[in-house]
Amino acid sequence: MSATDPTDPYVVELAPNVHAFVQPDGGWCLNNAGFLGDAGESLLVDTAATERRARLLRAAVLAEGLPLPRTIVTTHHHGDHTYGNGVFVPEARIVGHENCRTEQLAAGHQLHLLWPQTDFGQVDILPPTVTYRERLTLYVAGIEVRVIHPGPAHTTGDSIVHLPEQGVVFTGDLVFHGGTPFLPMGSLAGSLRALDLLRSLDAPTVVPGHGRVTDPSAYDTTERYLLWVRELAAEGYAKGATPLETARGAELGEFAAWQESERLVANLHRAYAELAGLPEGSPLDPAAVFGDMAAMNGGVPVACHA
Repeated sequence: MSATDPTDPYVVELAPNVHAFVQPDGGWCLNNAGFLGDAGESLLVDTAATERRARLLRAAVLAEGLPLPRTIVTTHHHGDHTYGNGVFVPEARIVGHENCRTEQLAAGHQLHLLWPQTDFGQVDILPPTVTYRERLTLYVAGIEVRVIHPGPAHTTGDSIVHLPEQGVVFTGDLVFHGGTPFLPMGSLAGSLRALDLLRSLDAPTVVPGHGRVTDPSAYDTTERYLLWVRELAAEGYAKGATPLETARGAELGEFAAWQESERLVANLHRAYAELAGLPEGSPLDPAAVFGDMAAMNGGVPVACHA
């Protein structure tokens, strides 16, 4: 990639010794990561979908004068946030929610199955080796790092990374700034609760899982979308319409400009499951979910942009 390529990852200083690694344009497989520390030690929040992109992240850490991280905090198991772990292991231990470990082992090379044409590079499945259940606090270079499980939301193993003194929160994929939320592996009701938890942290700087660094207003727009999906699902479910029929009849309104609008049908599958009384985070049929997204995407499978 050229130095002026608008799709190049870039680094944002969020606070002294705290940075975000942002990958435009935040679409499928273009996630954000973060890093913090000083000349003595560093910590990484998530990695990237490909070995090449993880090596760009590695170079960005070194360019800020930091040593390679001894700790990676994984916000959830999806490959765009974890496939690059091997670039930092064995020097780094991996920390995540106990469900994240289980989900990552179960998923394996899932992105390879979805996007067999993508060059992911050398990818070893490296799940958390240190797990927690509700909350965990780490201290790195004098920075307090609070790791918080919100309950089932984007997945059943999500982690929020909050730096209280710096006023920074890494939301993982609880927030997609400018992109459509994605709920089929988590919970609609739980995602709404997670937004309340994020608000309670009162952090002015918000690093979403995808999209530009933002502020707490992102919680409000995400909440409006989730409430709209909940209402849409209730209407469709009551009429006996399938998630695909309901999605095709929907008017996106203010959400029409968001990327990955085809995710609406995936989110409706989750909302329908909750209306049917299934527990939050219950497995859905991935073939049905991704098949319906392809149908919403003009009959073409969704594309990996990494």
